[in-house]
Amino acid sequence: MWDRLLAAFHRFYLHRPSLLLVLLSAQSLAFAAEISAPALKITFDKPATDWEREGLPIGNGALGAVVMGGVDVEHLQFNEKTLWTGGPGSKQGYDFGIAAESQISKLAAVRKALAEKGEMDPEAVAKELGHKTTGYGDYQNFGELTLGFPQASAVKDYRRELDLDNGLIRVTYTQDGVHYLREYFASFPDGVIAVRLSADQPKKINFTAALTIPDNRSLKTQVKDGRISAQGALNDNGLLYEAAVQVIADNHVLNKDKVVEVTAADSALIILSAGTNYAQQYPVYRGKDPHAAVASKLDKAGKKSFEQLLKNHQTDYQKLFNRVSLDVGQTENQLTTPELLAGYRKGNANLDRTLEATYFQFGRYLIISSSRQGSLPANLQGVWNRTNTPPWNDDYHVNINLQMNYWLAETTNLQETLPPLFDFVDSLVAPGQIAAKQILGANGWTLFLNTNVWGFAGVIEWPTAFWQPEAGAWMAQHYYEHYLFTGDKKFLRERAYPLMKGAAQFWLDTLVKDPRDGKWVVSPSFSPEHGPFVVAAAMSQQIVFDVLRNTSEAAAILGDKKFAQQTADVLANLDSGLRVGKWGQLQEWKQDIDDPKNQHRHVSHLFALHPGHQIDASKTPELLQAARTTLNARGDGGTGWSQAWKVNLWARLLDGDRAHKVLSEQLTISTLPNLWDNHPPFQIDGNFGATAGVAEMLLQSQNNQIQLLPALPKVWATGAVKGLRARGNWVIDMRWEKGLLQEAQLTSGLSGQVTLKNSLLEKSFALIEKNSGKKIAIDVKGDSGTFAAEAGKTYILTKSE
Repeated sequence: MWDRLLAAFHRFYLHRPSLLLVLLSAQSLAFAAEISAPALKITFDKPATDWEREGLPIGNGALGAVVMGGVDVEHLQFNEKTLWTGGPGSKQGYDFGIAAESQISKLAAVRKALAEKGEMDPEAVAKELGHKTTGYGDYQNFGELTLGFPQASAVKDYRRELDLDNGLIRVTYTQDGVHYLREYFASFPDGVIAVRLSADQPKKINFTAALTIPDNRSLKTQVKDGRISAQGALNDNGLLYEAAVQVIADNHVLNKDKVVEVTAADSALIILSAGTNYAQQYPVYRGKDPHAAVASKLDKAGKKSFEQLLKNHQTDYQKLFNRVSLDVGQTENQLTTPELLAGYRKGNANLDRTLEATYFQFGRYLIISSSRQGSLPANLQGVWNRTNTPPWNDDYHVNINLQMNYWLAETTNLQETLPPLFDFVDSLVAPGQIAAKQILGANGWTLFLNTNVWGFAGVIEWPTAFWQPEAGAWMAQHYYEHYLFTGDKKFLRERAYPLMKGAAQFWLDTLVKDPRDGKWVVSPSFSPEHGPFVVAAAMSQQIVFDVLRNTSEAAAILGDKKFAQQTADVLANLDSGLRVGKWGQLQEWKQDIDDPKNQHRHVSHLFALHPGHQIDASKTPELLQAARTTLNARGDGGTGWSQAWKVNLWARLLDGDRAHKVLSEQLTISTLPNLWDNHPPFQIDGNFGATAGVAEMLLQSQNNQIQLLPALPKVWATGAVKGLRARGNWVIDMRWEKGLLQEAQLTSGLSGQVTLKNSLLEKSFALIEKNSGKKIAIDVKGDSGTFAAEAGKTYILTKSE
């Protein structure tokens, strides 16, 4: 209906410019209205029997839970991000991954060997520079809220769904003629998880509630006035923890042995809170006993009705989630999500688009749920973890995984999810300075492959995955990107630049001259996670270029002329890590030794294409083609996060059909029935990376140019998107038909020149300031146009005939 009205609008008015201007002045284009799209849900028609594949997640940043939806027994497995073994106080000992004695002489020996031999086996380098790690620790399963219900007859019409639009899980079923409803959400404003149990007949709610806590810690349980409290300390490091559940019902509530029992109630409200005495403060990482905070959250939340708690949650959640809407042709349907996955790419295009749109928005839901102010950042599984010995410790890998977790934050308009990342990286600077001194003899700060909540800044012993001192520079990129997206000079001056300068200083002290060509290079250097150790692997050089360029630009903006010149001088003679090899590839190493049959999941040497932007389609077409050759050779396979990166890379290569093909294969091969990414096992960076990739297909803004629909796939021929963000503090809405942009609404947060790029600019178009209806002059060259924007103004770009 809406498309037909808009088409009629075009036919009548766009041939009558004066009427068009009057209408624009009065109301702007009707495009400014909300995109009307079907509800977004992840659904099952039975309870979960597999936590990883079928559980549904809720979270408020610090606190998360997975809902299984059992009828007779409901298991609500929950986590709180600060519950970790290891670190200071660990019985295993802990040294932040940094040896007490200097490693500089060992580093010099490795550099000498590389200069003489050209390469070294990873095992040999690890023997010299690796470090036996103790007390690293693991992210812990906090516990489980178990709800037991009287066994009765079989149920009918069972449905379990995660409603992405409302940030709410519902479980519904009919049993003995009674329709039951369970609702679950995690509230950021109230700091709790809330559950409501209700039925359509009175006095039908009967259940018991209990807390189950793993046995690797001391435990004291109290039950009083409908509240269960479980508290103690981890055996490994003495970290204090507490979890508490408050049960509120309109009828009988009985306190029994470690259990709360409710009988014959019309409804019941269950509220859960948890915390530890962890504090993000190097070097002790301890704060206040968690009891007061946990009890206070329950006391305050317990004075509110379920409706009040839900309203608080939805007001907060929807303020973030509703900023971006996407319509790629999805449709209403009653299929479960496993059915959508099973039928994907088997002939029903509308259902395929439904799965893709849901997957895109699920990534946004997950980052809202696992990264909010005051919490730790999203880890390898966000906030959700069911075991005390999770894969890869459920830590923070900083050789792409943590970075990928936050690629979507700026582009999909979720800046509120970034503070945990910045707080976390800020806290790593102090131990990172010690690592820089002890391991490489440098000023500034750095990180290597992985880190934890205890400030781990050193190295481990894993030969093919321990050495990446570029990690600090890569993390610094997020700070400068935030400035580029927002134009916030206060953030740049007070927070970003000091950290960036430290990361850049590390490399000014660490780079060495290559005697073969006199260029500044990284040594030792390693291309994750294969090949030999060498001098000047492409990824190392590209990341160092990125941090030095960004810091040089920031220094110039802030008036630090001395450091701007110092970094510029090194940049002028830095090996860029960009060279085209003998079969047309972008080389992974300085030596032209790439194997065209190598299909390793890492494509690290394409950092300069994404998330960097050294490779530019208009300025370096030969490098763009070399990157395409490399990516074709590597193939579209890989684990979940690898495929997600390739979606972004193909988008930067302006090939929407190939980006969509990789996205399709990620959904087919690397996605679990509940839409969690499957590395395997479940690893959340694939979800976040794929959502970022969809945004890159629709909007790009690197290198001072906003590209509208740069990589639109043919299968999304008609659609619309609202609320994506571009660098320069722009919020952009677009509508397209038959693969061509029909109109865009662009709202500017900053004043200045802006360049737009889209094929619409090669045709007859109008650029009009929304409120006044005034036509804006734009300097067009081919498919690009430049105009002067004013902060706070909204512009409409549309066809003029």
